[in-house]
Amino acid sequence: MEKIYDDPDAGAVTIRKNVRSRRVTLRVNPRRGVTVTIPYFVPYKAGLEFFLAKKDWVLKVQARQRERIGAGHIPTPEEIEELRRVAKEVLPKRLRELAERYSFEYNSVRIKHNSSNWGSCSRKGNINLNLNLVRLPDELQDYVLLHELCHLRHPDHGPRFHALLESLCPGHLAMQRALRGYRLY
Repeated sequence: MEKIYDDPDAGAVTIRKNVRSRRVTLRVNPRRGVTVTIPYFVPYKAGLEFFLAKKDWVLKVQARQRERIGAGHIPTPEEIEELRRVAKEVLPKRLRELAERYSFEYNSVRIKHNSSNWGSCSRKGNINLNLNLVRLPDELQDYVLLHELCHLRHPDHGPRFHALLESLCPGHLAMQRALRGYRLY
């Protein structure tokens, strides 16, 4: 169940009730707009009030997103399919090379169009990679691939995980910071 509020500055704001939500959350996505998720028992008015209290922050985030996307460009479905084609050709091959070089074994690799992460690794050894990785410089692609491979040995982000990643990818913290300058849209 949802209601849409049209804000003159931020655009459409979707206020969505979710039975599993325990708290009010606010998301700003250039493709999906602003979404406020509220627990089922919370009135819609409270969701709108939450948005209005955070409106200045939302406008700053939207401005930053427009800057990073490049004059508001969001890829077309055709551009996304081309990225997917290139990613399926390039990323599994590079992942296999790195896995062999550093003696990692993974189960499968999939290319996805996620809006919130560059990659993920399941406990079963399945690696998911974002098709937008092909837009990154090679060293940042390798950083993300090595990051996911390291999760095969250390599923968390604890000290042993970071020590392993640093041994394979010296300066990984600088690469992590550099990665923040890129967006997944």
